[in-house]
Amino acid sequence: MTAVTAGAGRPKVNKWLVTLSVTFGTLMGTIDASIVNVALPHIRGAVGATVQEITWISTAFALSTVLVMPLTGFLGRMFGQKRVYMFCLCLFLLGSALCGTAHSLFALIAYRALQGFGAGALQPTEQAILRQTFEPREQGMAMAVFSLAVMVGPAIGPTLGGYIVDTWSWQWIFYINLPVGVLGLLMVVSFVHEDPEILSKNRELAAAQRSNVDWTGIVLLSIGLASLQYFLEEGARDDWFDSPKITASLCLGVVALTAFVIQELSCAAPAVNIRLFKDRTFLSGTLIGAVMFAMLMANVFLLPIFMQELLGFDATQAGVALMPRALVMMLITPIIGRIYNHVSPRLIIAVGVLFFCYGAYAMSQMNLQSGTADVTATIAIQGIGFACLFVPLTTTALSAIPRHLMSDATGLNSLFRQVGGSIGLAVFATLLGKYTVLSRASVSAHLVATRPELQARLVAMQHGFTSRGMDPNAAHSQALRALAGSVARQASNIAFDQMFLLAGIAFIVVLPLLAFLKVTRAPSPVKLETLHAD
Repeated sequence: MTAVTAGAGRPKVNKWLVTLSVTFGTLMGTIDASIVNVALPHIRGAVGATVQEITWISTAFALSTVLVMPLTGFLGRMFGQKRVYMFCLCLFLLGSALCGTAHSLFALIAYRALQGFGAGALQPTEQAILRQTFEPREQGMAMAVFSLAVMVGPAIGPTLGGYIVDTWSWQWIFYINLPVGVLGLLMVVSFVHEDPEILSKNRELAAAQRSNVDWTGIVLLSIGLASLQYFLEEGARDDWFDSPKITASLCLGVVALTAFVIQELSCAAPAVNIRLFKDRTFLSGTLIGAVMFAMLMANVFLLPIFMQELLGFDATQAGVALMPRALVMMLITPIIGRIYNHVSPRLIIAVGVLFFCYGAYAMSQMNLQSGTADVTATIAIQGIGFACLFVPLTTTALSAIPRHLMSDATGLNSLFRQVGGSIGLAVFATLLGKYTVLSRASVSAHLVATRPELQARLVAMQHGFTSRGMDPNAAHSQALRALAGSVARQASNIAFDQMFLLAGIAFIVVLPLLAFLKVTRAPSPVKLETLHAD
């Protein structure tokens, strides 16, 4: 894509209009991945679903999204990037409209899957369009805009969803997409044009694809990713390997994805160009990005629970407390985009890791007396870290990819971020439960009946209840229950602190990958031409 279509007789178009045009879809897709969560209780009552069943409206969206992401390059060559983007945006809007009209769980799940199929291609296609629109020296700013859409979406989704549900109804979390999406669609039609050079190269590659369509690779990829995503989404609810179904889904996913890799490396015209991972910069940048998104999604999951269940915040207060992270990211990200060409990306990423780790350490010091100011200060620090990470990671990872292979690379990059986020959620949700049990046992071990501090605490609590009119026996029983509740809250606090600290440690582990993140300020197609199949 380019803002200038020389030789085609079209007028020059402002590149920022191109950017704004394609950002609408990505922002809606990332918001919709998290906005539904706050509305689940309302939706469950409307469609008559159990707690276990209602989770499928999130699972269906995630499954369909990951299936489309790696095929973005394949679809772009076959039909054109602009057409694929417009079709998928229309599909997303159709799914959104249908979700708002759903009156049964089955219909809502089906419509969410349709919505996810549309959302899957929006993020990688926008990334490819921006990389092809901006000059090499402007790539930092282009990825800063993309970063805002990808990272701010999950941060504001729960807050926006809570406001919409409280003000109107749950249907409007889907209907709100329609006017924004239509505006974005009209802007894409008007301002985004295919680059003649990329069109010509894609026609050559598409001719090879049409004569050797890689149906085997597409089927293996679909089975493998669907099985893996199901394992990650549903594993925690079914006790992981205690469930034969979850175990079978992991085994099927591993076998299918292994067969897929073999197929793509031996196929004449592979559907997914995994040879791009021969470039160590692309590989290391993509892996670090996956870890970063895992930590982002883990924080998005942990913090609202910590604030509402332990600190006593309501949903609105929790959402407001989370907003500083999004605001800091919106402020810092453009600055990082500006300085990208003048400062080593590895230095910026290292600074981002340090900010995130310091924020994680500060979170691990929070207790039951922490207030809004304590929470907002720590997540603002992490917001600086995420802003320092995303722009240089995304820009550097794609720096040596030829323009005509950009959609293949962005599809793989987006896929790893999505799967990384799912892994982060699955791992931290599971560990939180286990650490809570261990912490409670550890705290309970110190509750010895002969300890004078314990006896004094029980007597004080019992006197408090008797002063309210309870008889001594009832007051004693109530004091024991209150003590047990206090132990449970303290144990949960310890478990959350351990989770926050673990997130920081996990990021330190990936620092050695920075050694492979060598910067290529401009693309070098001659060097990497061999990365696509002959």
